[in-house]
Amino acid sequence: MNTSPVNTAAGRTHRLDPAGGCPHADNARLLAQGDVTRVVLPGEVAGMAVLGHDALKEFLAHPDVAKNAQHFAALQAGEIADGWPLRTFATVQGMTTADGADHRRLRSLMSKAFTARRVEELRPRVQELTTTLLDRLDRAAATGDGIADLRTHFALPLPMGVICELLGVDAEHQDRLHHLSNQIVATDIGPEEAMAANREMVEVLGSVAAARAADPGDDLTSALIAAREENGDRLGPHELLGTLMLTIIAGHETTLNLITNAVRALCAHRDQLTLLQSGEVPWPAAVEETLRWDSPVSYFPFRYPTRDLTLDGTVIPKGTPVLAGYSAAGRDKRAHGHDADRFDVTRDTATRHLSLGHGPHFCVGAPLARMEATIALERLFTRFPDLDLAAPEAQLPRHASFVGNSVRKLPVRPVP
Repeated sequence: MNTSPVNTAAGRTHRLDPAGGCPHADNARLLAQGDVTRVVLPGEVAGMAVLGHDALKEFLAHPDVAKNAQHFAALQAGEIADGWPLRTFATVQGMTTADGADHRRLRSLMSKAFTARRVEELRPRVQELTTTLLDRLDRAAATGDGIADLRTHFALPLPMGVICELLGVDAEHQDRLHHLSNQIVATDIGPEEAMAANREMVEVLGSVAAARAADPGDDLTSALIAAREENGDRLGPHELLGTLMLTIIAGHETTLNLITNAVRALCAHRDQLTLLQSGEVPWPAAVEETLRWDSPVSYFPFRYPTRDLTLDGTVIPKGTPVLAGYSAAGRDKRAHGHDADRFDVTRDTATRHLSLGHGPHFCVGAPLARMEATIALERLFTRFPDLDLAAPEAQLPRHASFVGNSVRKLPVRPVP
């Protein structure tokens, strides 16, 4: 991600590059100026970002910060175009854009699928799928001069396969749903493409919901359709599709980036990999350090102060769209020590990272993401202990987004 200073009457502002890029150098420069910064979003939309760990932790749990777009002043004033690339993050109806009682109702319905017991029941399936995909990675390398794209053959189909099975989505939809998810989280997409991606996503998920309504199964979509609370409320049609969309996107994009970033980190830090392979350090430590050091999400949209709010001496005006700067907070030296830029799986985690959120909107799928990534890394580096990158880090193409934080391809040599 590139940012460039823009002098305005309100002070120093940073323009977020819609093409994305590696965020860490820019994050360090921004953090040196303070925990909160003004930003210019695509379409010349004014916003702010919270970057410092302590300020972000406070902001995420603040009672005067909302998620519902009714508090987005520029949107309510009609100043945001329909094809704005970040509009879906604000307007989709679901758990991530709900507050108060609505949020509790939606979270209650979703959380039943992500309890510790339900996630543990998925472990054998995750292990089975991981083994199958490692075979696929091996075959791809055998036909590709010893090189295969780890994202395509392993890091993507694992979480996408699991979340689609959980939702009861047929395998035939998976590739299309990933493509559409990628377009929805892109920040460099044009208005027509953005609207088309959203329309098609709704169409695909509408067909999934209709199929499950006609033929219910032991899956989350069927459960959401049938769910009723004691007062008789159920998920409305728009809430159902919004919830499915958010679950598909968050349920695979984040874990896909997490696995990819962890493999990149471990290949670049062989001493840390050795600690894990020897059993001296448990594999979950690699997952947590990756979440901190190279968060799968860099800037997540949006939250809105319901009154003028002061953080770190900076006023965030009421109704401002605010980004949560997870990748910056993960390397905040005031929270994680002078060596916060160093990848270290033995790090003292007394100060927890915020990459899976904090407060009432903490990621409901966190236990599943952690389990998938842990199994994936341990089995990958057990099957291919000398696996290494087949291209220099600087040549890996980055996501065209300042929301997702990873690379689009990860060529590796899976050496047994």
